[in-house]
Amino acid sequence: MTCSPTPRTVLLAAPRSYCAGVERAIATVETALERYGAPVYVRKQIVHNTYVVRMLEQQGAVFVEETAQVPEGAVVVFSAHGVAPAVHAEAARRHLTVIDATCPLVTKVHREAVRFAEKGYDILLIGHDGHEEVIGTRGEAPEYIRLVDGPQDAARVAVRDPDKVAWLAQTTLSVDETAQTAAALRQRFPQLVSPPGDDICYATQNRQEAVRLLAPRSDLVIVVGSANSSNSQRLVEVALAHGAGTAHLVDGADQIEAAWLDGATTLGVTSGASAPDLLVEEVLDWLAERGFTEVETVSAGEENQRFALPRELSDSPTTRPPAPAGLRRPLPSPDPTAKE
Repeated sequence: MTCSPTPRTVLLAAPRSYCAGVERAIATVETALERYGAPVYVRKQIVHNTYVVRMLEQQGAVFVEETAQVPEGAVVVFSAHGVAPAVHAEAARRHLTVIDATCPLVTKVHREAVRFAEKGYDILLIGHDGHEEVIGTRGEAPEYIRLVDGPQDAARVAVRDPDKVAWLAQTTLSVDETAQTAAALRQRFPQLVSPPGDDICYATQNRQEAVRLLAPRSDLVIVVGSANSSNSQRLVEVALAHGAGTAHLVDGADQIEAAWLDGATTLGVTSGASAPDLLVEEVLDWLAERGFTEVETVSAGEENQRFALPRELSDSPTTRPPAPAGLRRPLPSPDPTAKE
């Protein structure tokens, strides 16, 4: 008797790909190009995805690392990750027309940082050193914010007054690791104040939850996203932590190695919040050509969030740069005496 072949299945995560903040950021650049014409300059990558950056470059966007690289008087878009008030001030000095594509959920963290600093709190910012979002948030109140890069940093951070400490978080972190770090901080500082709302964005949480559901059933999890995408990197970590045989981050189907499929019968597929779903479709086509034709959706819920375009792209266009954002009045000077 002939045995039937073992079914090969793809567990497809939902939700996946673009979140509302990424959709807004991409639409911001495209709308700016329509309104002002090329070139429109973009400080840093608008979102952390190689495909998206190349797509917008083809439309006339010019990506630069610093505001000083933008010609005086030109149009510049600030990325979804947010910038420090000093960046807005520099843009105003250079008479740039600024369009701020900062994700509203990142803006929320900036505002929380300002409020805590105005009340004299030391702010323990849970996040990854060097990430653009962390740099922007720290710039709101640099004298008050101390970075905590994971649970191991909790034992080393110093504050002025252990009874007046608050924590905030980068929006694209691992939910599990952030909770561990906050718990470690609370052991040291029992009066630690939490943010008024969850800082980890809804899209990051939803994508991680979908991976938690499919990981235990997966011999391999493929995450579509770029290497500099924090939320995509976290999906790989979540897959490995929750039972996947192995997990890999790829920019697209051309980076998948056929050897990864050896012995695998069930694959998980997802994508970071900055990766377009067409790249996922290409991955599914690539896998189907190799026998993974059955696709089962594993859902962690639906997303209906939408964000309006920045106010600078309202129906009444303006050629005058907006006033610098960020702190509107000086913060009180902190006591330099730190307590361990």
